[in-house]
Amino acid sequence: MMGPVLAACLLIILSTAWISQANGATCKEDGGVCTCNDQTKNVDCSSKGLTAIPSNIPTDTDRLELGYNKLSSLPRTAFHNLKELTYLNLDTNKLQTLPPGVFDQLVELDELHLNYNQLKSLPSGIFDKLTKLTDLTLDQNKLQSLPHGVFDKLTLLEKLSLNNNQLKSVPEGAFDFLEKLKMLQLQSNPWDCSCRDILYLSNWIREKKGTVSNIDTAGCEEGGKAVLEITEEEAAEDCVYPNTTTAIPTTIITTLASSNDDDIPELPVPQENFQKFLGYQEPDHLPTQPQCLMSISGYLGLMMSLVLTSAAILYVIHFLKKA
Repeated sequence: MMGPVLAACLLIILSTAWISQANGATCKEDGGVCTCNDQTKNVDCSSKGLTAIPSNIPTDTDRLELGYNKLSSLPRTAFHNLKELTYLNLDTNKLQTLPPGVFDQLVELDELHLNYNQLKSLPSGIFDKLTKLTDLTLDQNKLQSLPHGVFDKLTLLEKLSLNNNQLKSVPEGAFDFLEKLKMLQLQSNPWDCSCRDILYLSNWIREKKGTVSNIDTAGCEEGGKAVLEITEEEAAEDCVYPNTTTAIPTTIITTLASSNDDDIPELPVPQENFQKFLGYQEPDHLPTQPQCLMSISGYLGLMMSLVLTSAAILYVIHFLKKA
């Protein structure tokens, strides 16, 4: 009767070993590119020249370093299995956009760093699920505007950095729900102090000065004045900035409605736009050479495990028949 017992034990050991290999395949000791610490649950994938998120990051990871790589885009599901993550560093990549929902599963996240990227805008609701976030940095990007309510769910946020972007104003009520905020970095933005849109920020800074640090460093693009010094008389214009509305001018609608089809000239459509219209999309990323090796080793490990598991099962069946 020892035969079936030994075979069953072998089957359990093989299954456990394969699961461990699959969970840790991203780490150097398993042929991956990242450094993993099982005790602290830290995974360091920084400065690896990565163009894609490594596969099989351990699901119990607490801190994930992905800074100083060449990431230009993120899949929407890039972090959906990392529900225990409390720290995520995406500094100094080439990120131009963030897909909606990319952070939705990171419900335990405490710090998120997105400095030194190329973000021009943020999707609406991009931070809505990060209700435990206390530190958010967006320095050195190309943000031209902020969506209405983009920070409304971050009621525990203590630090927010927006230095060195292209912000001319912030939406009405942008910081109203940040009751725990202790520091806000706003300098080195081209704040437009001639438009009424700046008045919310100016009034908010005056109200919070002394309780929120660094806010008085925000300066107007022209005139050399601080934003908090701007009065209603100075901010008298009703300004509309580019990329803040998708409305089509009424004159264009009227012209198109009154024109015959023959009068409308053909406009050249770039190939990439035509492909998007047809629903064609480029893949989010191509795997790097180390990742390809990781995938190959993973498949070989899986095949070997399946072969050994099959042998163990046949061994059990053989002894059961004899019994």
